Amino acid sequence: MREFDTIAAIATVLGEGGISIIRVSGSESLRIVDKIFKGKKEGSILNMKPYTMKYGHIIEMDSGEILDEVLISFMKGPRSFTAEDTVEINCHGGVTPTKRILEEVIKAGARIAEPGEFTKRAFLNGRIDLSQAEAVIDIIRAKTELSMKSAVLQSGGRISKEIDYLRNRLLETIAHIEATVDYPEDDLEEVTASGVKKELDEINKNINRLLTTAEEGKILREGLNVIIVGKPNVGKSSLLNALLMEKRAIVTDIPGTTRDVIEEYINLDGVPIKVVDTAGIRDTDDVVEKIGVEKSKEKIDEGDLIILMLDLSRELDQEDYEIINYIKDKKSIVLLNKVDLENRFNKNVLEDIDSKYIIETSAKTGEGLEKLKECIKDLFFGGEVKAGDLIITNTRHKEALIRARESLNSALDVLEVTLAIDLASIDIRNAWIRLGEITGDTVEEDIIDKIFSEFCLGK
Repeated sequence: MREFDTIAAIATVLGEGGISIIRVSGSESLRIVDKIFKGKKEGSILNMKPYTMKYGHIIEMDSGEILDEVLISFMKGPRSFTAEDTVEINCHGGVTPTKRILEEVIKAGARIAEPGEFTKRAFLNGRIDLSQAEAVIDIIRAKTELSMKSAVLQSGGRISKEIDYLRNRLLETIAHIEATVDYPEDDLEEVTASGVKKELDEINKNINRLLTTAEEGKILREGLNVIIVGKPNVGKSSLLNALLMEKRAIVTDIPGTTRDVIEEYINLDGVPIKVVDTAGIRDTDDVVEKIGVEKSKEKIDEGDLIILMLDLSRELDQEDYEIINYIKDKKSIVLLNKVDLENRFNKNVLEDIDSKYIIETSAKTGEGLEKLKECIKDLFFGGEVKAGDLIITNTRHKEALIRARESLNSALDVLEVTLAIDLASIDIRNAWIRLGEITGDTVEEDIIDKIFSEFCLGK
């Protein structure tokens, strides 16, 4: 079976660097590497002590030719990442030596690992649960220190402990209900409908507390999608450059300079924010500019937050109103740009704009940019981005919590109407199953396969 194969993959980024690491995991890992390793001293590495390293060379199996100078490290299962015997070959960094050594490892009897298979084996072997496994890829993909800290907390089992606590409480409730129903004649503490309702209400409060963090968590994990919109020449590209503190977008006095969408990340107090500079939205006969305008409208539909830029140095026209109408149902911040120029703007028109966040700015001088950042934090984080708190960052976890809450609410409805604790136990058990999907205790195999297929090779 493939689960018992010895697998191998390159664990470091493929390219030029100081070292590269080829990871080999499985019961045959030492024997396989022994076939292609020649130490400074004669002798096999089959008796190599765990958690030590050996210096030597990797040789080509067929010719005996030396391929590279290496260090071999050995981790004995279950005290390894995969909970299996694991050998790591540390060779010189570079595409050619790394690939050649991997080829020899495969010739010696290993097979190429599938994406995420090392972490999947750690999960299947009970070393980590599913939420901890998902945190591994979140650490790799973290765009800021805060998002990395959140993933590290999850990888350490912070969420798992909370979910296990809730599941244990549900299991105790189910056990008490079944004991009361099945053994009424025994001298057991009777479980009443009011007692079960009180317990379920407490568990529901904990689930709701976790769910309130889900929006913030999604932003920490995936980033906040901020779209800068406005008609041509209002200062959108200047704003992008000011936020990035570098000249990323071309800025001229010619309307329509930006023809395509430009995307860049900034770090706002640890929150990854993807800032999207769009082409100015207007009616145009220019074919290329027209494509850019259509792409801008697509980005608006995808955005978490719209920054609408208006020009203080001139009055609003029909193009401005069309953009205002287009974004009216979106979360938005309005920037009245070019405060450094003569003001020709009629502020009475702001009554038509449905946003409580209206800021006078100058993308040229940087005036108002700090206030813009404060408004973003106020909109999505209640004014403060907190580190170290338990946050739900994974959409799959959020969905499982919502389904668990629905089951608990169904149980509460049954108790309210019928007082039948045995009927309520069916929904309580469903809630217990839903929470188990987060840690992987009750999740289906095809979902597990899908999760790990999104990992990179060698992890």
